[in-house]
Amino acid sequence: MDAILVTGGAGFIGANFVLDWLAPSNPDACPLVNLDALTYAGNLASLDPVAGDERHRFVHGDINDRALVSRLLREHRVRAIVNFAAESHVDRSILGPDAFVQTNIVGTFNLIEAAREWYTTLDATERAAFRFIQVSTDEVFGALGPSDPPFSETTPYSPRSPYSASKAAADHLVQAAFHTYGLPAIITHCSNNYGPLQFPEKLVPLMIRNARRGERLPVYGDGRQVRDWLHVSDHASALRAVLARGRPGETYNIGGSAERENLSVVNMLCSLLDERSPRADGASYAAQIAYVTDRPGHDRRYAIDQRKIAAELGWTPAVAFEQGLRDTVDWYLENDAWITGIETGAYRQWLDTNYRSGERAR
Repeated sequence: MDAILVTGGAGFIGANFVLDWLAPSNPDACPLVNLDALTYAGNLASLDPVAGDERHRFVHGDINDRALVSRLLREHRVRAIVNFAAESHVDRSILGPDAFVQTNIVGTFNLIEAAREWYTTLDATERAAFRFIQVSTDEVFGALGPSDPPFSETTPYSPRSPYSASKAAADHLVQAAFHTYGLPAIITHCSNNYGPLQFPEKLVPLMIRNARRGERLPVYGDGRQVRDWLHVSDHASALRAVLARGRPGETYNIGGSAERENLSVVNMLCSLLDERSPRADGASYAAQIAYVTDRPGHDRRYAIDQRKIAAELGWTPAVAFEQGLRDTVDWYLENDAWITGIETGAYRQWLDTNYRSGERAR
């Protein structure tokens, strides 16, 4: 068996995983087949560093195309599937949930079915080595109160948005494939990722982008929502550990041990930008903060208990949040053309629809 199949490998987390897998420091990594539908958040420019790497094959296609997936599995003798392919933004799921059902639920089902068919053709040794990794989110667990313990792998599912509901459904399909058909599947739940190559609709790159362009920095509600922040490079290293040592049928929570309020993160970003790229008028970027009406069903707090992955697989996050955020700001300052290149008319229309109508005074 020769390769791994990564789905959604032109998106934020998927692209970072691909770059990590094929990094010069990993010269013995097996080939990687990268299947991505190139929806609005997929960006081939993110994969420029591996454009000439013979171990990387990019395929423009959809996980709903079962015939295509089946052909890739056969032709490349795939030994593992890592499924990043998903619609992933809560705000977009509220405005248009249909795509989330189609990709996150139906698409995952079709990917599972193609994997099951391929798995039946393998001999005993190949079956023992095969893995199906479902990359999920902590949002399937719902919300935590200020003093509640963090989410563990046994926390009951309680999704509260179309996005998290669709990811929860996908997780259940993966679990059913393991228990009913014996597909050696593993589910991971990650906390909020940040780092290079993130589409500028998520908090960190959106704030950097808007600050540099003199636009308002939209903060939902009072900005006191708490998230556990995970640097995307740590997420990639955790997934490598799961692929190498994870047990089929298990779930693993992946967090960054960095709970922060959204408003605190925005202020940290403003301070870093004040230092690294000051406004021409000498004022702080914090003057651009604008409080907007909170989104419907906005979860107040997420937090991850990652003791299981630490104990079983020996993984812990390596990037401290303050340093990771500093490095992320530097990356976006040095790669402003990357953001400019993906700012389509549709993206700007979405920003206007989602934020302008919800603006309120504080």
